[in-house]
Amino acid sequence: MSLKNKTVFITGGSRGIGKAIALRLAKEGANIVIAAKTAEPHPKLPGTIYTAAQEIEDAGGKALPIVVDIRFEEMIQSAIDKTIQTFGGIDILINNASAINLVGTEELSMKKYDLMHSINTRGTYLTSKLCIPHLKKGNNPHVLNLSPPLNMDAKWFAPHVAYTMAKYGMSMCVLGMAEEFKDDKVAFNALWPRTTIATAAVNMIGGKQLMDMSRKPEIMGEAAYYILSKNSDACTGNFFIDDDVLLENGFSKEDLEQFSVVPGNPLIPDYFI
Repeated sequence: MSLKNKTVFITGGSRGIGKAIALRLAKEGANIVIAAKTAEPHPKLPGTIYTAAQEIEDAGGKALPIVVDIRFEEMIQSAIDKTIQTFGGIDILINNASAINLVGTEELSMKKYDLMHSINTRGTYLTSKLCIPHLKKGNNPHVLNLSPPLNMDAKWFAPHVAYTMAKYGMSMCVLGMAEEFKDDKVAFNALWPRTTIATAAVNMIGGKQLMDMSRKPEIMGEAAYYILSKNSDACTGNFFIDDDVLLENGFSKEDLEQFSVVPGNPLIPDYFI
């Protein structure tokens, strides 16, 4: 399935994994809507929706940067309306925006709890809800959530109950909506990395040492490309892991080394793997 001229609505795509997916799809000639909060440069983090849009255009896609905080329904709806006016529809939704806080129950403030749940679970649910009427009319429509495979083993909850609940909420959207919208042939899948990915969040958590034992965000972009190229009526309800997708699509284990920040270094498994 060609992605040329497909319209992709991606939340939180101004940097990191979201931007890597956007750039990979832009290479295929897709229209990319960057719906994220970062309009002004962050003092510690590189990139804004406008710098990301320029990179998307340079990669061969068309870009529409829109300031969106997915906690607010009216902002999402306004961005969707602008997308329809600009590109005529929505074919792919990528729920990438996410908040993370890896502390225990006693340490976590309710303000941070609410932030994670309002962005991760509620934001994903709400953005999906508002995009679905347009996806139903789309060309080979896909929704891809950046969330982990569901596993009720307590070890994935105990260190950071609130964060796990918030991310699993995104995965539960995949589980439920894949079945709910199966007859409409709208695919819902999840994608998660095998290893830590060299993003600003990982740098804040573990610094250079963790970054050097991580893979580049481009591996997630490549995996997303293969998932979104599949027929939507035959590929739904899956919880994909990035390197499994690539190995199933002709990559060798040696080929995967190109995605290591430091080739040959041991890699750190990501959370939930």
